[in-house]
Amino acid sequence: MKLGILTDSTSDLPSEIAQRFGIEVVPSILIIEGKEYADGAGISRADFYARLPSMKKFPTTAAPSIGEFSTRYQKLFDAGCAHIISIHASSKLTAIYNIATQAAQDFHGRITVVDSFSLSLGLGFQVLAAAESAASESALEAARASIESTRRRLHVSAALDTMEFVRRSGRIPDAVGFLGGLLNIKPLVEISDGRIKAIGAVRTTRQADERMAAFVKEGLPLERLAIMHTGAESRARAFLARLTDEMHMTLPQDVLIINATPVIGAHVGPNGIAFAAVRAE
Repeated sequence: MKLGILTDSTSDLPSEIAQRFGIEVVPSILIIEGKEYADGAGISRADFYARLPSMKKFPTTAAPSIGEFSTRYQKLFDAGCAHIISIHASSKLTAIYNIATQAAQDFHGRITVVDSFSLSLGLGFQVLAAAESAASESALEAARASIESTRRRLHVSAALDTMEFVRRSGRIPDAVGFLGGLLNIKPLVEISDGRIKAIGAVRTTRQADERMAAFVKEGLPLERLAIMHTGAESRARAFLARLTDEMHMTLPQDVLIINATPVIGAHVGPNGIAFAAVRAE
């Protein structure tokens, strides 16, 4: 059975990986000063993060339409897929999963919609695991098992540079409630059960990176690792060097360094870093 794999752009999968595995990616919507952009078109990630601190009005985001999902589903069926697994950002953080589910209803049981309970490469690694299993004889069962295994071993944490964007985002009220009105701190958060959970706060970027490195070390050995950033590539690369050169960790061969989609960055702000790690079996 030929199995199609579809996700949304909050997965942060590099285009070359999506193309290699034939993964269909539906773009979310970024809204800047009233103008809508399909994620990945019209404004680059680098340009977005360069402009973000000086934007007079905070950017907002929107989920793809039901019609967009229907078009992408039909495209995969037209390409010969017998069934589709549609894997999306946590339903507790965005409407994307619910919209994908509505669109799938028109295809009469030929689409399995999966809630990743995660975001960015926490979602992306689940998508990749499914795609790697899609060539097996029992493709659907194998893909679902791979998704569940990856999710069980997943850890996603972030060190934000500012509370300003988090404070204005109703998407993560637990983090705001925990950290209260302390704006001159660096909040540390993780994704737990599909929600953003505050796990601490420090005063400096160095302290934040030290805590993050300790979190990575706790999960060793790792099967996969990605370091995400919001317009802070030098910080992300320095963080990777801390793990390998200073702390002498043995990491997976291909560690991804990803400038996170503006659809995520609009809610967490610039100059932050995060990681998605999958523990080895």
